[in-house]
Amino acid sequence: MCLAIPGEVVELDPARPEVAKVEVSGVRRMINVSLLGQSPPVTGDWVLIHVGFAMSKIDEAEAKAVLALLDGIGQSYQDELAAIRESGME
Repeated sequence: MCLAIPGEVVELDPARPEVAKVEVSGVRRMINVSLLGQSPPVTGDWVLIHVGFAMSKIDEAEAKAVLALLDGIGQSYQDELAAIRESGME
């Protein structure tokens, strides 16, 4: 089973159009957006992220619903977010 997590695009680098900085529940990471093809993201877009790649764009309402569901999972999701924060990767 694969899980894609919604993230909001918060920063773009014109020198590297294949990457974007996204925020997921307060954690910011650089991800690859090249799989979005002809529909590159803009700041404020929401994308589904799987293993560091944006798989598709989604609307904000859907993103927030999924994040609420994940938050409802409880401690397992919080532990995963903590591990990502502690990794220091950005």
